[in-house]
Amino acid sequence: MIFRQLFDDVSSTYTYVLADEVCKQALVIDPVFSRARRDLALLDELGLELALVVDTHAHADHITAAWLLKQKTGCRIASAKAIGAKYVDDYLEDGQLFGVDGVRMKAIATPGHTDGCMSYVLEDQSMVFTGDALLIRGCGRSDFQQGNAHKLFESITQRLFALPDDCLVYPAHDYNGRNVSSIGEEKAFNARVGAGANETDFVEYMMAMKLPHPKLIDEAVPANLRSGCPQDGKLPEEPDWADIHLSYAGVPEVDHEWLEHHMGEVTVLDVRLDEEIKETPAAGVLIDVQIPLDQLRDRVAELPTDKPIVALCRSGRRSAMAVNILREKGFDRVASLSRGLLSVSGH
Repeated sequence: MIFRQLFDDVSSTYTYVLADEVCKQALVIDPVFSRARRDLALLDELGLELALVVDTHAHADHITAAWLLKQKTGCRIASAKAIGAKYVDDYLEDGQLFGVDGVRMKAIATPGHTDGCMSYVLEDQSMVFTGDALLIRGCGRSDFQQGNAHKLFESITQRLFALPDDCLVYPAHDYNGRNVSSIGEEKAFNARVGAGANETDFVEYMMAMKLPHPKLIDEAVPANLRSGCPQDGKLPEEPDWADIHLSYAGVPEVDHEWLEHHMGEVTVLDVRLDEEIKETPAAGVLIDVQIPLDQLRDRVAELPTDKPIVALCRSGRRSAMAVNILREKGFDRVASLSRGLLSVSGH
């Protein structure tokens, strides 16, 4: 199975990508709206087709990318029936099996943080995705959004702790750099509900917590009840000057075919060394400006500003850095030639 754990450092949210290596259909758990382009870039680079997006609950600290990913890929959206979110294709109930080709999961109702919290366990019980019900050495708060500490204690101790001790725990958030635990570890060491804590211990602990109100709750929850669809129902703006695709490394790129048909509309910047250019001319590509990468920061004033800039090099590695440098210097219409001159026949 292909498995990736992605992180949003603004909301401390983990997004998970799971796919079968043969079937190549992917499901994504808890995607973040502002990270959708990153997630799509990863799926593209791994050759995966996004078939299903699943949210563990209606998050209060970020907006889901479920609706956005559905618009981009045609995938289905799944979440708990108890949430009642719009644009959902598959409303999940406790015990329901779901998934994509080669990856099957079971939904476990784990309310307490919110009424609509769901955890998702792989069919072989090797991994469980616990949302905000069970965190690493902690748990979700229970003081808003129909939170209930008694329900949460039951969800954790009766539902999640019933899984095998070696089942790996992947939460929706972590604020201390931890990325995975296990059911056995949490039974033994969880600061709120582990080491034999009883319901009174847990409830009193949770009631004594005085946490600040989530900053984005008034914006995030209504948006998440629309599966992340903006109020105006419009997709976010994308670069319109080129057929840009974002690499998983975060670099905007164009391919050689696009550049070949739009050469006069952009400034082509070659960042190779002089000796490289003499040995291997950029056949079929009209170079407008040549500045070696190590000189670019000091020579950006030589670049015209009336057109977008496409940077290139031999492989696309140095031109990716050139794009980063140009963006630092205030150029916003920039891209790298994907795979550089290796993408051009004869190089």
